[in-house]
Amino acid sequence: MTRSGDSTRAQAEVTDPQGEPAGDPAPSSNPAPSRPARAESVRLGAGRPPRRQRVAVIIPAKDESRRIATTVRSARAIPGVDLVLVVDDGSEDATQHVAREAGAVVVRHSHNRGKAAAMETGAAVVAMRDAPDRPPRFLLFLDGDLAESAVHAAPLVPPVLSGEADLTIALLPPQPGAGGHGIVTGAARHGIAALTGWTPTQPLSGMRCLTREAFEAATPLAHGWGVETGMTIDLLRQGFRVLEVPCDLRHRPSGADWKGQLHRAAQYRDVQLALSSRRARAAAGVVRGVLSPRRPARGPQL
Repeated sequence: MTRSGDSTRAQAEVTDPQGEPAGDPAPSSNPAPSRPARAESVRLGAGRPPRRQRVAVIIPAKDESRRIATTVRSARAIPGVDLVLVVDDGSEDATQHVAREAGAVVVRHSHNRGKAAAMETGAAVVAMRDAPDRPPRFLLFLDGDLAESAVHAAPLVPPVLSGEADLTIALLPPQPGAGGHGIVTGAARHGIAALTGWTPTQPLSGMRCLTREAFEAATPLAHGWGVETGMTIDLLRQGFRVLEVPCDLRHRPSGADWKGQLHRAAQYRDVQLALSSRRARAAAGVVRGVLSPRRPARGPQL
């Protein structure tokens, strides 16, 4: 059921690095598992996966022509990655052409649909390319402006590969030039803690690796910039395991100018929308539990 504030799957044009059509994205779904929820912060080193599990990198991007080529080439060096997919979300520059020349498969939205829609489109295209006789690829979401540091997202993969986690979230070092005051981060952190009992360090981190099963359990994704907050809450409440993993990633932070302030205002709006819809769901679940209490099982009549 599509909920208020959640994104819908977008139609997109898909081309491979040689410019050939790759077909239409096809959505898929899997039931969520029943397991105790767990979320931690861990320190793990990068390493080559012990067995061959394919990983798809998905990079939502808008107007990233200056950095996308370096990001794509760096991401291709991550152990286990056999597919780098760039979702050009209505760019007005040459992002799609630069990404394709760097070796990425390119998916293009004709107009800007937002980060959540780009993530869903990318995941659908990866599912279409997964071989039916092999396990589904892990999904590694990266920002388009990571440039040379993208390869340092490699530590996100091993915990998912080993089964230690269903979702890993990158902990970034301090970013030079960041102009925020922590208001949006604090709102997301406190909201997640209130709804799940776990307090994340960097709740808005968009660099994430997860299984196909976990991704499908988190869909439909929360709208826009609320996608990370909504995903974390939804997976923890369904019993998936979440780990925060330090990664030496560098990206272009929002500054203190008016553009940066507008970006943070949009983030705050979307995070609050994601939190509000999930609070309403949690409250509805409590009401249903009160109105429909479980009846004790009756033994056989003598």
